[in-house]
Amino acid sequence: MKTAFLQTEPPPTVKAHQQEAIWQAQRRERVLLLIAAAFVLSASLSLILARGAAFTELWHMAVWALCALGAHLALNRWLPRRDPFLLPLTLLLAGWGIVQIDRVAPFFASRQTLWLVVASLALIAITRLPVNLRWLSRYRYLWLVVGLVLLLLTIFFGSNPSGGGPRLWLGVPDVYFQPSELLKLLLIAFFASYLADHRALLDLPSRGGLGVALRFLSPLLLMWGVCVALLLWQRDLGTAALFFITFVTLIYLATGRAAYALGGVVLLLAAGVVAYYAVDLVRLRVNIWLNPWADAQDSAFQIVRSLMAFAAGGVVGQGIGQGAPVYVPVVHSDFIFAAIGEEWGMIGALSVIASFALITLRGLRLAVQVQNRVFRAYLAAGLSVVLTAQSLLIMGGVLKIIPLTGVTLPFMSYGGSSLLISFAMIGLLLVISADA
Repeated sequence: MKTAFLQTEPPPTVKAHQQEAIWQAQRRERVLLLIAAAFVLSASLSLILARGAAFTELWHMAVWALCALGAHLALNRWLPRRDPFLLPLTLLLAGWGIVQIDRVAPFFASRQTLWLVVASLALIAITRLPVNLRWLSRYRYLWLVVGLVLLLLTIFFGSNPSGGGPRLWLGVPDVYFQPSELLKLLLIAFFASYLADHRALLDLPSRGGLGVALRFLSPLLLMWGVCVALLLWQRDLGTAALFFITFVTLIYLATGRAAYALGGVVLLLAAGVVAYYAVDLVRLRVNIWLNPWADAQDSAFQIVRSLMAFAAGGVVGQGIGQGAPVYVPVVHSDFIFAAIGEEWGMIGALSVIASFALITLRGLRLAVQVQNRVFRAYLAAGLSVVLTAQSLLIMGGVLKIIPLTGVTLPFMSYGGSSLLISFAMIGLLLVISADA
């Protein structure tokens, strides 16, 4: 006779309640995807009417809709227990980005649309991998070495698709990949796995002094230092700053000690002062940030045009296809947020910020919900932090709140590597949310 405490299956009423909760979450995701589709489609139609172009230009949005539908159906089948907000927010930003890229650089919009297909397939593929994520945690050193090797290869064989500037890409003509984007994901996985495996030692630094702290943190410091040194060698200063911020934040979240965060801020400021006097590019960007109007027609032309775009946008914007964001150099990539500010105004800019904020909040919420599974908690926190930090770095630079860093705006800026890795991060968050 089976007793109540030996039962392994939940009662039928509990199972019915759980199934109903799953269906409600999936319906919520469908509604949010429909809202995102209505917005993206209306924006694309407005752009076509403003140009007087043929309606065949809607093929970008047709591909976007197929990606949204395919991802939703695939996740319903293979990952029914998931966060219902992450996928709609991601596709909203990606679709909005394609419309805006089509507005300022139509040639790159076609490429971005094709990269969206690849990124969507990658997101689905990640959710089909073993959901225990041991494949990511157990082989952390292997994944990190692969990322470092790819980064080293760019030093000797790297190129720049635009023809000038730092050579940060690998590939052949028309197909390029930026290894630092992949390294960003692998480094977060390494940090999360290491901190999870050494959780019992997190309290030792407070009892054992500096020596214990250094022994505990030395592998992290070594790997982080190698990555940053290689990035500085390549003059990829924005990614180096992003790695530093992510590293310090994860150490603070793991230990809860404000001294680490404060020390990280001091080190970042000290490194900035040293770089200002040692690196010409850093000195130029800081001088432009302090006073762009002194050289508004030359080195500061990009940031000045960006500020003018935001000023022209006002509260409600000029309207899609009605502004002049094409006068901002590289507006389809680093400065896509300036195009949003001019044609969508403060309302559009705040909507983008709110979308990123919601993704961050959902990710950090997942980290709290799965805190009993330490690797997943640190991984969710790290992914959320890196997306947030990257967004704030580029939006702050475009608005002249901080010096320019040269990173892309996730999901929205042109760039296949950035879009692919950003979607992969969302895929990992979706897998983690299945346990939440």
